[in-house]
Amino acid sequence: MTGATGAVGRLVVARLVAAGASVRAISRTPATAGLPEQVEVFEGDLEKPETLRAALDGVDRLYLFPVPAAARELVALAKESGVRRIVVLSSSSVLDTSGDNHSGEYHRAVERAVEQSGLDWTFVRPDEFATNLLWKWGHSIRTEGVVRAPYGNAARVLIHEDDVAAVAATALLTDGHTGQAYVLTGPEAITQADQVRQIAQVLGRPLAFEEITPAQARKAMGRAMPQPVVEMVLGYLADAVDHPPVPKDTVERVTGRPALTFARWVADHAADFTAEQAAGRAPQPTGGAA
Repeated sequence: MTGATGAVGRLVVARLVAAGASVRAISRTPATAGLPEQVEVFEGDLEKPETLRAALDGVDRLYLFPVPAAARELVALAKESGVRRIVVLSSSSVLDTSGDNHSGEYHRAVERAVEQSGLDWTFVRPDEFATNLLWKWGHSIRTEGVVRAPYGNAARVLIHEDDVAAVAATALLTDGHTGQAYVLTGPEAITQADQVRQIAQVLGRPLAFEEITPAQARKAMGRAMPQPVVEMVLGYLADAVDHPPVPKDTVERVTGRPALTFARWVADHAADFTAEQAAGRAPQPTGGAA
């Protein structure tokens, strides 16, 4: 398990442990990884593949968190160590082949390295993670009870990170997923304004949605993310106003259960929208289309 302490990685680890699998995990700081006691934690840095040699020795299956700069070297080391199957946490953004999509190019480099290795592979390509709302809207919800965003009528098919983990764990644990590229979405397309309404309903307190211009959003978002990513996000939102995305049933087809709703995600993260509980946290962008 690389990326074992991430939002998705931790959930994959939990599922593997529950299934009785023998799990090794990589962490830069094993002492503070906070993983289940059944997990064997090795010190290593994904950006320095050679540090993963001991952890990979004798491993059969690898969950790969995307780091393009080191992907080829790491995949070669994995193959040398006896790994037969790699499940990649990728992104639906790879479907945009325009060459202008920062996220797509980033994740495509990792997919290409794995595909060319000759090993069995499965690509897990989530669309936008619902957890992105924590860093986009969390602070203003906690401190002001308001969300300011462009394109209020832009619909998104936000996915619960646990659904991504469920698909990844299934691909690691069971056969029949080799050569599959699974695009994952949530079960419903919901506009940004309606997302705020659902958050308010679950939290049981009023929240306001204030629509801002793309120019205002570009300036605000630029403080938290690279400009190419800002333009990618604004592009997705603008397009989604007139061309809302269509939910896919991939989660249910792979795992046998429906994808979790947005309301369920909000309930699972209610504490993150509460000032007292979220004090000191600094959520970061999660992968996916935006």
